[in-house]
Amino acid sequence: MIKKYFALIKLFAFLFAVFSCFNTFAQINLNTLNNLNLGEVHGNFQANAQYYFPDSTIGAAEVPEKMLLNGFANIIYTKGKFTAGIRYESYLNGLQGYPTGFKGTGIPYRFASYKSDELEVTVGSFYEQFGNGFTLRCYEERNLGLDNALDGIRLKYQPIKGLYFKALVGKQRTFFTTAGLVRGFDGEIQLNEAFKKLADKKTIVTLGGSFVSKFQTDADPTLVLPQNVGTSAGRFSLTRNNFQMNGEYAYKINDPSQDNGFNYKYGDAILLQANYAVKGFALSLSGSRIDNMSFRSDRTAQLTNLLINYIPALSKQHSYSLLAFYPYASQSRGEMEYSGELKYKIKKETALGGKYGTEITINYSGSNSLDTTQIKESDPKHLGYTSNYLGVGKEVYFRDLYVEVTKKINKSWKGTLVYSHQIYNKSIIQKPGSPTIHTNIVVADITYKLKPTSSIRLELQNMQTKQDQQDWAYVLLEYTINENWFIAAGDQYNYGNEYVKKRSHYYLGNIGYAKNANRITLSYGKQREGIFCVGGVCRNVPASNGVSLSITSSF
Repeated sequence: MIKKYFALIKLFAFLFAVFSCFNTFAQINLNTLNNLNLGEVHGNFQANAQYYFPDSTIGAAEVPEKMLLNGFANIIYTKGKFTAGIRYESYLNGLQGYPTGFKGTGIPYRFASYKSDELEVTVGSFYEQFGNGFTLRCYEERNLGLDNALDGIRLKYQPIKGLYFKALVGKQRTFFTTAGLVRGFDGEIQLNEAFKKLADKKTIVTLGGSFVSKFQTDADPTLVLPQNVGTSAGRFSLTRNNFQMNGEYAYKINDPSQDNGFNYKYGDAILLQANYAVKGFALSLSGSRIDNMSFRSDRTAQLTNLLINYIPALSKQHSYSLLAFYPYASQSRGEMEYSGELKYKIKKETALGGKYGTEITINYSGSNSLDTTQIKESDPKHLGYTSNYLGVGKEVYFRDLYVEVTKKINKSWKGTLVYSHQIYNKSIIQKPGSPTIHTNIVVADITYKLKPTSSIRLELQNMQTKQDQQDWAYVLLEYTINENWFIAAGDQYNYGNEYVKKRSHYYLGNIGYAKNANRITLSYGKQREGIFCVGGVCRNVPASNGVSLSITSSF
């Protein structure tokens, strides 16, 4: 056992040494390059390593390699109107829970671009989004292992002030290769900028539209599949004083795929959002209807692979662990989703406001099935179902009532209290055949400031439910020593599980150091099995037990 821990220390010491040398070498050479006026080089580095221990009490399997690593380095060169860059990635082997296709090393992302007064040209790899993402969103979410960058050519053109065009063609990244063929066009006009007569108007109007198509050869022996599938969208944004409203509608032609059971029904999506804000008060409302809007460059792809578009999540994105225990994932096959949030600050020097005022946030979000009717008899067009456009289905997918009160008591003490009631249809969102889960969650977050750069934070959470694994509690104590150092320890405990042997503790301790653009964190703990989501896109995370080292730096 002593030899095992000694080997672990050596591995992490090696990673730290590599980081230190890399950072020193980069700074010396980049300063020299910049001083010679040969252009500028910037970038960032990240390495996440974990040494795994098998743990039968939480279902953490043995990892043959013992230690796994994800590493990234971006290097960007700029001179005048020219920019070029590469990203080196290394998965030796990829961390548990990451898509298994991320394995080995390579340079999957490289580009060069030139920008003149009106035209910008990019060749190689790039990310892009049209509107809200209904037709196209190519982006990276490293924590999810999602990277659907395009590899090809992109043009951006601005013929006059307020008028913008984008055109692109490329293949999508799938791990260390590319697949599919995606072509797109987007245009947007800001009326107040484009027309002088509207320049001084209080109402600001922006209009836009996009079209994206994919090509995939039909190799199915039983079905006649469309090889070119197009989706188009129109959008608007309207702002006047403290009021803002925007919306978008998208339509996709028939796109039989594994996601929709190879039906030939068209897809469409609509999103409306409105916001009003004045000092001490803000109100936002949003709603969307999604029907058969899965759009991938490969009709057989699954999970987060080869997604062309994006379905915005309207539910509140939680940072507290038990609030995010059952996160909602957007349902591209069909959903009616809505959200409303009210923020209000009680004035200072009042009975409830006190010396510093009191901030209250109330959010309510939910999602239901569509109001659909299955076509049971003859269905020669293979549509599968019909839907009532304005109707709301009876099946509840998700509900979240969230109330937060934040108050600064004096110069040293401040706190946040949260209550949330959630309904989570696990059978739809995560695993067919699972029960619908009803939870009541309470959070207390208290911070005591010792010095301007030093504080202690205590986080207490409790979740009660009669379904799934029943009740959970979580406690976290975090000590910020100064502007450079912090230390924290926590425990997530499944105290209410009806199976006594499964009442597990998930301990976590970490220590971190940050200075300028460098950050190093060393952790030890247990990770429960579950799903992890960002913006309504999710991946499964297996149970694990181990020591982790995370290093990030930018230059």
